[in-house]
Amino acid sequence: MDQLGAIRYFVKVAETGSFTGASEHFGVPPSSLSRRVADLEAHLGTSLLKRSTRVVKLTEIGQSYYSEVSQILSQLEAMDEAVGQYQSRPMGRLRISSMVGFGEAILLPLMDRFSERYPDITLDINLTDSLSVLNRDDVDLAIRGGLAPDERVVATRLMDNNFMAVASPGYLERYGTPTHPSELRDHKGLYYRTSQGPTPWLCEIDGRLHDVSAPAAAISNSGRWLRDKAERGEGILLLPRWVLAPYLQRGTLVPLTLTPNVQVTPDPDLAIYLLYSKTRYQVPKVRVAVDFLIEAMASRKNGTGLLPPKA
Repeated sequence: MDQLGAIRYFVKVAETGSFTGASEHFGVPPSSLSRRVADLEAHLGTSLLKRSTRVVKLTEIGQSYYSEVSQILSQLEAMDEAVGQYQSRPMGRLRISSMVGFGEAILLPLMDRFSERYPDITLDINLTDSLSVLNRDDVDLAIRGGLAPDERVVATRLMDNNFMAVASPGYLERYGTPTHPSELRDHKGLYYRTSQGPTPWLCEIDGRLHDVSAPAAAISNSGRWLRDKAERGEGILLLPRWVLAPYLQRGTLVPLTLTPNVQVTPDPDLAIYLLYSKTRYQVPKVRVAVDFLIEAMASRKNGTGLLPPKA
């Protein structure tokens, strides 16, 4: 039995939830692919899949087996590519998944310069706030905000992701300027919706964490729409400082000085992280992209310029 081939079939069935979908991917008959997976189960002496007329699901042991072998296949693919491109110039399709706000404001301008430096690399950039699993979602690099992820990947901190409360001068003139978090409940809140729900407004008072969120005037996963509403004086907004910087410079939004400070999490390690597999870092296109982004963000932090110099 070609166990490696059977494992590849099994992994694709697990990911698509269908023998038909897996067979279309590999260009083989569904019956042939099904027999190969059945041979793998017989070899292992256990059932990896629950089969029904409508859907295919993993058994408990199948889920554990899939988690392990999918990692191995990803490492094999990366090493094959690394060996094939050893000491060659970076080339091929580079797949990046980034959170929307960071992607629009920072990543895309950076990658324009990256393309000038590495013209043989085709960028495939997906902006989404949904979580991406590198090996499962065919992503070479991911950029996410939050806490350092508990994944078997390298997580490099690109920049802080500190939040701040802001409002328009017109709003503050009309409704007053809060100085203590408890006063926020008498105001209107504009809330960004993440995959876990609207971001809360939290602060520590007398050693205890309190939710001081204002009544919601609007909730959305469109940061731009919320910023527009804040500029029009429709509420108080809590977003990362780097997102709000242009509005603060123009004076259309002004920061609130709240004591104690209000944040979306009490954890001080909130940041924006670049995620990548240690194995895939050996692939030239991934290595130069990682090094480029780390250099660019370090330059931005140190005030020496947003972009690395051209090669």
